[in-house]
Amino acid sequence: MRRALALLFALLAGPAAAVECEAIRYKDNRYTLCTVDLGSEELRLFLYDEDGAPYGQFSAVDRALQADGKTLGFAMNAGMYHDNRAPVGHYVENGEEAMRVIANPGPGNFGLLPNGILCLRPGRADVIETLRFVDEAPDCLHATQSGPMLVIDGALHPRFLPDSTSRYIRNGVGTSADGKTAIFAISGNAVTFHEFGSLFRDHLGVPNALFLDGNISRLYAPEIGRNDFGFSLGPIIGTVQPDAN
Repeated sequence: MRRALALLFALLAGPAAAVECEAIRYKDNRYTLCTVDLGSEELRLFLYDEDGAPYGQFSAVDRALQADGKTLGFAMNAGMYHDNRAPVGHYVENGEEAMRVIANPGPGNFGLLPNGILCLRPGRADVIETLRFVDEAPDCLHATQSGPMLVIDGALHPRFLPDSTSRYIRNGVGTSADGKTAIFAISGNAVTFHEFGSLFRDHLGVPNALFLDGNISRLYAPEIGRNDFGFSLGPIIGTVQPDAN
C-alpha cells in the first residue's frame, strides 16, 4: 500500500520522462518492477513484422521502430504462445484481432480460470477478468490474454496455495483502478503463484493483476542495463519513444 501511495504522488507531481524500473526485495524474494504512466508513455503490443514473421526478440522490435525514427523504451514478454509464436488466447494489435477470446477452462496455467486480458486503450491500461471482458466488450487498441489472474478485485486467485512447491521465474502485470498506471514485475528468483500474487496485492496495492508467463520470462530495460535474451518470444509488450538520436 505504501508503494501504491508513492506511485500516486509521483503521478500527481507530473508526467514521467521514461518508464521507471527498480530492483526490490519483498518477503525474501527478488523482483524487478517497471512502472508505466499511461498519461505520458505509449504502451503497445508487438507480434509480427511487416513481412508477417514473428519478431521473437526485443532487438528485432527495436530495429523496426528505429526505421521509423522511434525506439523501444521498455519491453517484456506478453502472454503465452504456441510453438509457431501465435498467441494462445485473445490478441489485438493496432485494433486488429489476431486471435479470439478463449473463455473456457483448459490445461496448463492459461486454462486455470479465472484468467484475464490486458486491454490497452488511449491513455489507460486495464487487466480485466475474461468473462467480465466478454460481457463488457471494451474497445481495445491492443489486447493480450493470459492466465491465471493473479489478483481479482483485490483478492488472490482462489487456487493459489501458500505452501505450494511449484516455483519458477515469473512475470506479470497489474493495473491501477483508474487505468492510468501499469506495473510490470519479473521475479529475480523462482517464486510460487501465491508469492507472486501477494506482491501485486499486498505490496503494490493493485486491484487486478495478470500472470504473463513463467520460466521463459524476460525483460528489456536499458536504463538499468537489462536486456534478457533467449528462445524466441511470441507477443511482446513495450513502450515506444522518439529516437534520441
